[in-house]
Amino acid sequence: MSWHKDRRGERGYHHGNLKEALLQAALGLIAEKGPAGFTFADAARTAGVSAAAPYRHFRDRDDLLANIAQRGFEQFEQTLAQAWDDGRPNTVTAFERLGKAYLAFARNEPAFYSAMFESGIPADSSPELMAAGERAFGVIRAAAERLAALTPPGVPRPPALMMALHIWSMSHGIASLFGRGDAARRKLPMSPDDLLEAGALIYLRGLGFPTDRPPDNNEASVPKSGPWGSAPK
Repeated sequence: MSWHKDRRGERGYHHGNLKEALLQAALGLIAEKGPAGFTFADAARTAGVSAAAPYRHFRDRDDLLANIAQRGFEQFEQTLAQAWDDGRPNTVTAFERLGKAYLAFARNEPAFYSAMFESGIPADSSPELMAAGERAFGVIRAAAERLAALTPPGVPRPPALMMALHIWSMSHGIASLFGRGDAARRKLPMSPDDLLEAGALIYLRGLGFPTDRPPDNNEASVPKSGPWGSAPK
């Protein structure tokens, strides 16, 4: 970045990647003050540009936050998908990895996590943000559908979509209260990972699911549907 004075004596700028600089500046401010603790002008000042410069890329502060949330959900999806690994080597093991990855993201990326879930930006504020959020949730839903397929014959179960929402709510609650990497984290006499694992185990056992790990690649004989049918599309 280089600076010069324009003819009116005001600070001007030439910036190689203004949009990225603003996103990084806003992320730093979120980490320091929370998603509601700074203004559009603060982001510009932190990025070292004029107050008018952000309007080259963002309509307003909410648009900037929506872009950050979108990027967060994109990284979140990658983290969850890598942990889930299409249910390998078996569903229960992969499901446990998925929960740990959820907590790790909240711990390692608290600014993104706040922008995604605490900024007050509606999920439908942009098609890109909504799509990114749906893709991330889709990983959790895929895991729930795989778990639903493990239901013993004749055992009622909720639809896979409802299971996914239950699992998401549990994971999000523990991550938000105990698993973050910022000052909002509360003390806990056990690890957040242990708390989530125990909560998921109680939930699944309460529904009659087998929770012991089967041998690797040995789920072919498990029924693929239950009496409640498949998840709604």
